Amino acid sequence: MTYAYADSTAVVGPLATYAEPHSYDLCEEHALRLTVPRGWEVVRHDGEFAMPEPSVDDLTALAEAVREAGRVDRPVPEPEPGPSGPRRGHLRVLPDPVSD
Repeated sequence: MTYAYADSTAVVGPLATYAEPHSYDLCEEHALRLTVPRGWEVVRHDGEFAMPEPSVDDLTALAEAVREAGRVDRPVPEPEPGPSGPRRGHLRVLPDPVSD
């Protein structure tokens, strides 16, 4: 999806094959339900929205990310200390009040 602001038009079509700085990839459900501001027009692609086939680049990037995440020699970052020391969970156990 991309906007043509000068024409007050939103264009919804197939997924881009390369990165476009002013385009947005939408899932089929959102592409079909897209609404625009009053006075704008929506131009929609005729036909179905087909999922793009995964490329070798996509599969290689995914494999490298999984491999990097599973490395045992990867350093584990230390938590950054906050103003009062290392941040711990925000929940705390409080003792029950003693009733007389």
